[in-house]
Amino acid sequence: MDPIVVVGDALIDEIRDDAGVREFVGGAALNVAVGLARLGAEATLIAMVGDDGPGERIRDFLAEHGVRLIASPSPLGTARAVSTRVGGEPQYVFNEAARNRHISFDAAARDAVTRAPLVAVSCVALDSPGQVTELARTLSDARLAIDPNPREGMMRDRAAFVDGFSRLAAGAALVKVGADDAALLGLGSVDDLARRLRRDASAVLATRGSGGATILAGERELTRPIADLPGPIVDTMGAGDAMFASFVAALAADPHPDWAGVLDRALRVAAATCRAEGALLRLP
Repeated sequence: MDPIVVVGDALIDEIRDDAGVREFVGGAALNVAVGLARLGAEATLIAMVGDDGPGERIRDFLAEHGVRLIASPSPLGTARAVSTRVGGEPQYVFNEAARNRHISFDAAARDAVTRAPLVAVSCVALDSPGQVTELARTLSDARLAIDPNPREGMMRDRAAFVDGFSRLAAGAALVKVGADDAALLGLGSVDDLARRLRRDASAVLATRGSGGATILAGERELTRPIADLPGPIVDTMGAGDAMFASFVAALAADPHPDWAGVLDRALRVAAATCRAEGALLRLP
């Protein structure tokens, strides 16, 4: 099977809390691509990466995990997200490169998309009509899985983002939405949103953090609680990406998977990921 292609963001996560400052290679799409590799699938990542020190760190990290990178130009350098976690909910600040994101597709990227059994899109500028048009044109014949992953610090136009998301989600093989996504986009409850999306998508995964997740596929609607694994929850960063990667891997291998089994496995992978710091997918 040709590699699964993941399109989206790659960045440096800078975490600031009572313990100090730490940096991790991250980005939702990068987390999914590396997660696929850790699940045993071949993956190619198409993302903006700068020609700078942080960009080299991202390239080395992807090479270490066996993920091919097709780098889209990033004239403002490599994207960075600063997360401050001192009391209350984490606060995120994104640098100029992250706020001015645009992924372009060269011949190598288009060829990878054409060959891929499935293309996963996560955390792209869906509020940019130019980006959405380029994505729709490039992915027109691809089997698509999409996770909108809106970020308040990067989103410029909420209504345009919803329009772009709706355009790409129609006809997708899989759409993932989280409760936080639905709230940020002003689209009501995640359950109502998932049922609306199901009208045009083959399958919809709705996640609720500590409230578990639901898969809607065919005539089935299955809900499961979070997995109960040994050890404390250390960091919820990357849990949603781990869920998405698990579903993408299963759907690429089998167009009609055992959804109940996939959901149970994905929840266990997400729970294992939450038991270590950072967003790297962990196996239970």
